[in-house]
Amino acid sequence: MRIVVVGLGGIGCALAWPLAQAVASQEPVMLLVDGDRFEERNRDRQRGVRGFKAETVADLLRRDSNVRIGHANEFVTRATIPSVVRERDTVFLCVDNHATRKLVSDHAGDLRDVLVISGGNEETDGNVQVFLRRDGRNVTLPLANVFHPEIQDPQDRNPGEGGCLAAGPQRLSTNTLVAAWMLAAFDVYRDLTGDPPFDEIFVDLARGSARPVLRSAEVLAS
Repeated sequence: MRIVVVGLGGIGCALAWPLAQAVASQEPVMLLVDGDRFEERNRDRQRGVRGFKAETVADLLRRDSNVRIGHANEFVTRATIPSVVRERDTVFLCVDNHATRKLVSDHAGDLRDVLVISGGNEETDGNVQVFLRRDGRNVTLPLANVFHPEIQDPQDRNPGEGGCLAAGPQRLSTNTLVAAWMLAAFDVYRDLTGDPPFDEIFVDLARGSARPVLRSAEVLAS
């Protein structure tokens, strides 16, 4: 198993430790990817991080787990994505811009077997999307689909290709909630043999709700 975590901000940091613990028995390789550096204003949401986020989190995880951890202090771009996301990877996409989501979604769509779990949030709400390709076909919808025109036609730019990081207000509780649902989706999809039970989960901290939906079956069958 090869697991790739793209983005080590609030969601990525909340996800990294329980994810490493959950897969330790399978002796995977985990690659942490982020070209951003720690900012003091994010101290409350990014545990122990200093300097490059990917490198610091990788160093901390190596102390806390027996999972083989690699890191790349770089953003995912059109030039780097072939080496970052490969056949049979499980990718946890924890970024805050739609341009990177589209890039990963489009690249994954050219692979035969890959699982992409993407999470994002505003201050009190967010969502988790699951894109699964199996034997060269889409089992669920790509991240860039008709229900997400903001990803199909992103108005922002990839930070590795001249864009800037401009996330809105964030809360540790919302970051942790989205990370937990990403891990839950992974638990469901890594053992999936039949039809998927959901392909997206909408979460709302203010309302105390999580709403799973399945849109893929109807769209892919049409």
